Amino acid sequence: MTAPLLEVAGLHSGYGRIEALHGIDLTVAPGEIVTLVGANGAGKTTLLMTLFGNPRARAGRVRFDGEDITALPPHQIARRGLAIAPEGRRIFPRMTVLENLRMGATVADPAHFGRDLDRVLALFPRLKERLGQRGGTLSGGEQQMLAIGRALMSRPRLLLLDEPSLGLAPLIVRQIFEIVATINRDQGVTVLLVEQNAYHALRLAHRGHVMVNGRIVLSGSGAELLADPEIRAHYLDGGAGAAPAPGP
Repeated sequence: MTAPLLEVAGLHSGYGRIEALHGIDLTVAPGEIVTLVGANGAGKTTLLMTLFGNPRARAGRVRFDGEDITALPPHQIARRGLAIAPEGRRIFPRMTVLENLRMGATVADPAHFGRDLDRVLALFPRLKERLGQRGGTLSGGEQQMLAIGRALMSRPRLLLLDEPSLGLAPLIVRQIFEIVATINRDQGVTVLLVEQNAYHALRLAHRGHVMVNGRIVLSGSGAELLADPEIRAHYLDGGAGAAPAPGP
């Protein structure tokens, strides 16, 4: 059996006096797309940010490729092959598209910059047309493309994607998910995806987890969760994202 690329055990995290994660356990194997779905406030974003070192874990362990990275700062985590495209994109609005992409490449070998830039621009032709344009003047979909492209410039082995479809038109959402599939299939990048659009996320994912109030309450293959009546009722058939009842 292949060893996990990412292994999370008993992870607790939060902000100030508020604990947002209550003992998360999950694994991500090399080459997988694993998705986390759940309502707002479930702890999905906190989990990704804790994996990337901010906030720091309060208890538990995060191992990446066999190494304990729980206590490492974000820049050292990035150098080990993790990258994040955060919720809300968080591009540098006054920098050009090219400058944003250069920022993503700061932890990668400079010898690969030209090849990596060509690869990102092949994935996102719109960015090629706008290399000299300031990031803040791009459309929402273009900014999301830039956020993912910037993350890819670091040559990640594991890409953390936080709500890539948020606020985007349906056509752009489909394009973004197609690109995520391409990154995984053709470039071999493992993906951990946080997404409220459960239908698209579970169709894409090899495996999925449902988070409720800082805990994982359901797990299965993407197809299994899509077919689960509780998941359909709460996340797919017009449900408002109410929590499915935890199992025994």
